Amino acid sequence: MLCWGNASYGQLGLGGIDEEIVVEPRKCEFFHGKQVRDVGCGRRNTAFLLEDGTVYTCGCNDLGQLGHDKSRKKPEQVVALDAQIIEAVSCGESHTLALNDKGQQLVPVCMKHIFSWGQNRYGQLGLGINGQSISTPQIIQSLQGIPFAQISAGGAHSFALTLSGAVFGWGRNKFGQLGLNDTNDRYFPSLLKSLRSQRVIHISCGEDHTAALTKLRGVFTFGAGGYGQLGHNSTNHEINPRKVFELMGNVVTQIVCGRQHTLAFTPSSGKMDSFGLGGNGQLGTRSTCNRKSPALVKGPWVSPGNDCYVKKIYAGGDQSFAHYCTASNIDDARTQDHHKKICTLNEDIIQKWLNHSPGRLLPEIYNEIDLVFSSASCLNGSFLSMSHPDHYSTSSKCSGVDMNMARVLFHRVVQQDHPEVTRQIAASLEKNLIPRLSSSPPDIEALRLYLTLPECPLFIERNNFVTISIPFAKSVVSLKEAPLKVLGNWWATLEPPAFQRLVELYKEVVVYLLQMHKVGIPSVEQRIFTCFLDTSLRLLEILHKVNERAGQIIQYDKFYIHELDELIDIRNDYVTWIQRQMYPLVSLLWTYPFVFDAQAKTTLLQTDAVIQMQMAVDQAQMQNFSSMFLPAVESVNPCLILIVRRENIVGDTMEVLRKSKNVDYKKPLKVIFVGEEAVDAGGVRKEFFLLIMKELLDPKYGMFRYYEESRLIWFSNKTFEDIDLFNLIGVICGLAIYNLTIVELNFPLALYKKLLKKKPTLEDLKELMPDVGRSLQQLLDYTEDDLEETFCLNFTITEENYGATEVLELVRNGEDINVNKSNRQDFVNAYVDYVFNTSVAPLFECFYAGFHKVCGGKVLELFQPNELQAMVIGNTNYDWMELEKSTEYKGEYWNDHPTIRLFWEVFHDLPLEKKKQFLLFLTGSDRIPILGMKSLKLVIQPTGGGEHYLPVAHTCFNLLDLPKYTSRETLHEKLLQAIDHNQGFNLA
Repeated sequence: MLCWGNASYGQLGLGGIDEEIVVEPRKCEFFHGKQVRDVGCGRRNTAFLLEDGTVYTCGCNDLGQLGHDKSRKKPEQVVALDAQIIEAVSCGESHTLALNDKGQQLVPVCMKHIFSWGQNRYGQLGLGINGQSISTPQIIQSLQGIPFAQISAGGAHSFALTLSGAVFGWGRNKFGQLGLNDTNDRYFPSLLKSLRSQRVIHISCGEDHTAALTKLRGVFTFGAGGYGQLGHNSTNHEINPRKVFELMGNVVTQIVCGRQHTLAFTPSSGKMDSFGLGGNGQLGTRSTCNRKSPALVKGPWVSPGNDCYVKKIYAGGDQSFAHYCTASNIDDARTQDHHKKICTLNEDIIQKWLNHSPGRLLPEIYNEIDLVFSSASCLNGSFLSMSHPDHYSTSSKCSGVDMNMARVLFHRVVQQDHPEVTRQIAASLEKNLIPRLSSSPPDIEALRLYLTLPECPLFIERNNFVTISIPFAKSVVSLKEAPLKVLGNWWATLEPPAFQRLVELYKEVVVYLLQMHKVGIPSVEQRIFTCFLDTSLRLLEILHKVNERAGQIIQYDKFYIHELDELIDIRNDYVTWIQRQMYPLVSLLWTYPFVFDAQAKTTLLQTDAVIQMQMAVDQAQMQNFSSMFLPAVESVNPCLILIVRRENIVGDTMEVLRKSKNVDYKKPLKVIFVGEEAVDAGGVRKEFFLLIMKELLDPKYGMFRYYEESRLIWFSNKTFEDIDLFNLIGVICGLAIYNLTIVELNFPLALYKKLLKKKPTLEDLKELMPDVGRSLQQLLDYTEDDLEETFCLNFTITEENYGATEVLELVRNGEDINVNKSNRQDFVNAYVDYVFNTSVAPLFECFYAGFHKVCGGKVLELFQPNELQAMVIGNTNYDWMELEKSTEYKGEYWNDHPTIRLFWEVFHDLPLEKKKQFLLFLTGSDRIPILGMKSLKLVIQPTGGGEHYLPVAHTCFNLLDLPKYTSRETLHEKLLQAIDHNQGFNLA
């Protein structure tokens, strides 16, 4: 042991020497042959802990701080501790603490919380009060849940350091010793934000100054600098952490602060530096002069040919110590002593728990399990990432945890073969951890368990849903906005399988609750059930929003709960809800529509349409009834009748719709083609929509622009047609949905986004104009500095209109604004906005108004754009085997009839285009409804006559009259003839 500095009270342990100060490191012979574990330095006293657990003290004893009856200038064993095995010692200004081996077992327990007590004049206890001394230990509540690696106390200020390098300070700040850019005292712990990104791994406090050591070798100091103790070659005070310039480039591994001096040790170069007050020789420079910048401590440190290694350095009031040895097992403050580390879940402790004999847990194991799983701090300090970026990079965008490690360890500790361990983990989570989680955690490191804990297999066990999974969800949805936003950022960085596991967990919870409800629960528990269900759905809603913001970590349909069709009678429940406005399960549709699949939403839309149609019919009938007695009341048709000529389908439709009132659009639609006998039971209506949309959307009219590469259309901003036509197209689209008929609209998804008031994005532009979209993406992805020279763009767009080229500004004075790295995203946003919004605003507004006249409302708001698109135009997810399986037969036909077998053999051999033509022939559309092939409900029946007759389609009923063909060739020929002539409706 080497020591130097003030020896006037014997605090260096050198015995009765003549000098009162020692100006260079001197060997303390007392420790020759002894192994020192720890040293505690007070103002005028010192305590030494040996490896055998004995404690020696020396120095001033005016207040009994040595544990002896008088002062000692040479270390003397504290006899009162002779029967104890001591694990750690620490000294304050005038008192000494010793922790025994039984206490060591309590060290992790204490590390669940930070306690403070004593003088509190400047708020140094961190309890939110000042001036009042506290005589008993108090938990610092504002630091609950943070995994701490170290605590340090100075003259009247305190610091706590987290496992990932966040620094919290509180107490006296007269000289800026808290590093918070001011000199105001703090009564609560305050995060030192300026050091958050510096990866601090050790912090030390002097009387009025502070030093921090970072993982990347840097030393920062702040606070009082009147004696040069900050090492900045000045005596200025520093209210912000400032890097010690002269130590840059050195691999500093240890720093300690004395009362008004600082030591730093660099083993690689064999240097120990000191700076600050030197009047008592505490700097070890062979001088009593103060040093304002790092000065070399004169000692036998590591050097060529010297095998003296410094293990650890210590500093007290005005004394310094260096514990050295002849082996290279030096301490590096960047590597934590596992005895002083917070208790965490790791492979070693899990193996210890699982090695116990079957049966009741030993008290020691019981306490350890309860410690880890009852403590937010312990779990938040577990599973820290060591890869790039490691946990020292923890931020609002990076959790610092290894999710794979969390999953592996949780599955390792929760096993069927060890039910006692599993039961204790569940009890600790249920009774201690989850109920105590705060809605406003003090730091982002206190949020980690929200990310990792659901990986525990206990969460997916149904018997834990009510006791663990739902209470945990409640704690998540109760988080304040700021921590919830951070958690959302972390969720957004998860691998898709991990994110989906969380989604699937709470989908399963919802299914479980609805199953319990369907079985029947007492009315007194209805409120609890509703609360549980709402909590679980709210968490799913949060995850759904995270998924959308992150650009779909998992596909949208992964949030669907397909079992809802079985658990909720959507059709009847919706009718009940409409009538009473008070059905809780259906009302969930409005709040959490993302869990309902397209089938459930379509059922709801169809039900809503039927209800509105019936209301419109009832209203018409009441008016007609009144007209019988009141001549002034005009009779009305209960249906919306469109009588049109094929050759003037647009003009005739416009004429009728212009005369119609908004209420008429809600009536059932009937279409009559002039000169044709077909009664519209659905099939005529299908063909009407097909023909009129084909006519209205034909690019030859200039209302829409056709894009060759994507084969899609968009509104033309240079049309010469009547703007009312766009309103008509909107009405027609609305009527198609309202009357459950799919139509062919070759628009991009952006149309349906706009109908639902969602913004189109660059991805939508890529769909409509792939070449332009790719170019804009290349602009965004370009990494070189010559972007302006390479792309030569300004904020304009060039358009071709009827052979003329026109340059249009995307923003005001856009021709004068060059696109560069800093504004390229603005350029892309403006380009997308121009194409989909500003250039076509009046046209789309007419279309939007027409569409929403018919089928606007809350039900439509439940749909996602892609679901609405499938509702309007159907989809092409053809499953021809499903079509065969769901087809019904009449008369003597059945699925194994010879003609039916021939029919399906011929059909399955047809090319795709012919199969689509068959759908058009039989159903009026070559696309399939959103509910899939089975919803087409095709029917095949035999017909009289011979094999020379063609198959006949009754499109209104999706009914096929199929003659009893006996040869494959004949059936193939007649079927093709029929589907090649599929326009017009005739009774056959």
